[in-house]
Amino acid sequence: MPKQKTRRAAAKRFRITKTGKVMRRNSGLRHILESKSSKRKRKMGKASLVSKSDIGRIKVMLPGG
Repeated sequence: MPKQKTRRAAAKRFRITKTGKVMRRNSGLRHILESKSSKRKRKMGKASLVSKSDIGRIKVMLPGG
């Protein structure tokens, strides 16, 4: 059986936890930060979970899924 290939674009954006959850980075932290509150920016800096509807597609692209 051939080696399993990883979609590099997905590998750069997502990671799978030991329990099988898929984590992602939050968007909106690149520019126009003056208008956003400190609380909002702080929360966006932390990783969050991917929605249930997208998990299947992402796990197909990653070998650990």
